[in-house]
Amino acid sequence: MKNYINELLKRKDLLIYLVKSGLKAEHRNSYLGYFWWLLDPLLNVAVYFFLVAIVLGRAGDDPREYLVYLAIGLISWRWISTTVNSSAKSITKYSSIINQVYLPKSIFPFAFTFSQLFNFGFGLIVIAIFLIFSGTIPGWQVVYLPFIIVAQLLFLIAIGLMLAYFNVFIRDIDYVLTHVTRVMFYASPIIWMGRLSGTSFSWIVDYNPVAILVNSYRDVLMYHSTPDLVALMIIAVVSLMVSFGMLYHYSRNEHKIIKAL
Repeated sequence: MKNYINELLKRKDLLIYLVKSGLKAEHRNSYLGYFWWLLDPLLNVAVYFFLVAIVLGRAGDDPREYLVYLAIGLISWRWISTTVNSSAKSITKYSSIINQVYLPKSIFPFAFTFSQLFNFGFGLIVIAIFLIFSGTIPGWQVVYLPFIIVAQLLFLIAIGLMLAYFNVFIRDIDYVLTHVTRVMFYASPIIWMGRLSGTSFSWIVDYNPVAILVNSYRDVLMYHSTPDLVALMIIAVVSLMVSFGMLYHYSRNEHKIIKAL
């Protein structure tokens, strides 16, 4: 295990290269290029705002407040969904390289997770634009923002390591993920506002790590309140435990990955 982690650290240059190449490949042939890092989340928020606020008329009393609420939910969810889907295919995508050169296989889900973290940074710029537009100024609680980001990063690393490994042996996972992420999207307060509160389904939000993370961003950016630090700490600690457990599993079973590929 220790040797495996040391090998990962020695390959940090490769990790940086994979992150950079992944980011460059995203919009390589597009006319607007890297501007899509800002335009994509902006359009995503605009589409859902049109659907929910204008077509369905469910934006509440203050459409500008709902716009910020929606932007935070969709952009934080975008980091989750893109990381989950890309990490699951991270090892199989580089099968040709893996079969030729020895590399710690866990480096690939790490690379995809950090790539999406970079995209999330541009998403925060979009959120700042909507905060300015609505006249919402975050309070001192914004100091908790880095802790929320770290908790989400650890959560996604753990998920990515698991999905990348098991998808090598069970390729059906890739097909099931589409439906699982769709369920998680609607089971979390991404586009709706408190509809499950006080109902028999409120536990879905209370114990849903996605909902906890999304609500934490809203607490510090919109509502001037302290996020649920205990819940965030639990997410971070459990994610760390799962990540180290998966790294140990990788170190003992990487030869099986090569055979499966």
